[in-house]
Amino acid sequence: MTADYQFISSLQNQKVKQLVLLQQKSSERKKSDLFVVEGLRELRHCVSQGYDLDSLFVCQSLLSESVDDLKATQRYEVSPQVYEKIAYRDTTEGVVGVMRMKHLRLENLKLKEHPLIVVLESVEKPGNLGAVLRSADAAGADAVIVCDALTDLYNPNLIRASIGALFTVPTVAVSSEECIRFLKSKGIRILTAQLQDSSLYYDTDMRCATAIVMGTEATGLTNQWREAADAHIRIPMLGRLDSLNVSVSAAILLFEAVRQRMTLLA
Repeated sequence: MTADYQFISSLQNQKVKQLVLLQQKSSERKKSDLFVVEGLRELRHCVSQGYDLDSLFVCQSLLSESVDDLKATQRYEVSPQVYEKIAYRDTTEGVVGVMRMKHLRLENLKLKEHPLIVVLESVEKPGNLGAVLRSADAAGADAVIVCDALTDLYNPNLIRASIGALFTVPTVAVSSEECIRFLKSKGIRILTAQLQDSSLYYDTDMRCATAIVMGTEATGLTNQWREAADAHIRIPMLGRLDSLNVSVSAAILLFEAVRQRMTLLA
């Protein structure tokens, strides 16, 4: 390890305590405008998208490759005992970064001519949101808009579940009212995923500017989205249950849009 790394061996070190607080407390993240990213892949995705790396913590005995490409304001080497305290993954690469937040707004979104957007209303579980982001990245979606969020976007479990897609897909948290106004002003067709009064998703045109809107598994979408929709779509349910995990539904609907758009280009 190079000489510019300060060494930390105490679990009571103030930097260690702050890092743990950032992982555990949404209020601490909001107050400091900082969040935690663990893992080389996720950190590199984050840095490549313009996030500033405030501080880097590495455990030399666990490092699998050089981290010299990760430029941080402050750099620390930590003991295995300290790393065990600050790491939140079962399998780890020996590197944790503290990043400065970016606050993306709807007006900052750079949309293609016929954008494809995912909208999630009141999704609570960070793992579900992270999985949706992975599908959005794979499908080349222009953005994910989280409405009336019940978890903050920089929750460590969300970042872990997204494997860095939070940084590769523009993601904005706003109210449903703001989102509806934005989509209408841009002429983006709103398709709400719901069982009632709906058409099969593969019979619905998704080649134009499209926003696919989904709610929670428990309660679905609120009436304001149902009323704002240009069309209601559903995935056929042939078993006894009437719902899929929101991340599975998102993947199905996103890749139907991809299929239709590829057919148009063929």
